[in-house]
Amino acid sequence: MSRYLVGTASWTDKSLIDCGRFYPRKTMSAQDRLRFYASRFPMVEVDSSYYAIPAPQTAQLWAERTPEGFEFNVKAFRLFTGHATPQLVLHQDLRQAFGAALPDPFHWRDAPDELIDELWRRQLDALAPLRAAGKLTAVHFQFAPWVVRSAPWRDHVADCVRRMADHLVAVEFRHASWFHGAQVIQDTLDFERSLGVVHTVVDAPQGFANTVPAVWEVTRRELAILRLHGRNRATWNVRGATSAADRFNYLYEEQELADLVPPLRALGRHAQKVHVIFNNNMEDQGQVCAARMAQLLGQADG
Repeated sequence: MSRYLVGTASWTDKSLIDCGRFYPRKTMSAQDRLRFYASRFPMVEVDSSYYAIPAPQTAQLWAERTPEGFEFNVKAFRLFTGHATPQLVLHQDLRQAFGAALPDPFHWRDAPDELIDELWRRQLDALAPLRAAGKLTAVHFQFAPWVVRSAPWRDHVADCVRRMADHLVAVEFRHASWFHGAQVIQDTLDFERSLGVVHTVVDAPQGFANTVPAVWEVTRRELAILRLHGRNRATWNVRGATSAADRFNYLYEEQELADLVPPLRALGRHAQKVHVIFNNNMEDQGQVCAARMAQLLGQADG
């Protein structure tokens, strides 16, 4: 029987801590928060690694503060997924060595090969403690919405996978061109299978160029992933003062969660393990939905 592991994208969101409903105390230490989270859920997605590559010592602490069998998916650094990257998030020695030659913010095409190679090395170093502890499941590449289905971007995706050799890589595309029509969907799935990556099923508002339909397919036997961003159309493309939590402000209704159980069970017939990750991160919405989904999947397995 496949294993369904349900969790959330991050355990440290400010609105989650401030709401006071999930953690017993607002004044808990970082280690106590992670330990508490891990007592409630069997997996988590590390979101902070997208913003800046963590130190290996930080990942070592994550491994030490979670029980045996706990699993981490770690988001890839933003530069690799086509996003603009402020110089401030680079380690100080890299800013000093390369900052004068880079725009701020910069994209991967702006950076010299020497810097790119060093950032890849540091990402692998950051992952090593979790991997050594047997707690790293997948490295998640959530490509920018402007990463369209084209030959140059396909080459870039393939290069990312090549650089992550010996790691299980999950890919999430966010531009509609990757899943526009049956033939294109099949082509994208074939591309993912040829690279040996985990296809990410996405639940998100529909009808925008920067969103994709839920394509319920498995491309790696080891793992299937469903990431849920909520269905808030009104805030999906709001910019300016709106925070990430506001954008993903959505509490799934009971029936919406129940409707996801049959396709999740179908994924489980083709994958050894299924991760269900809630990214609706306004206050404790993700944790509430994750707890209920775990109950529904447990009832379905029963």
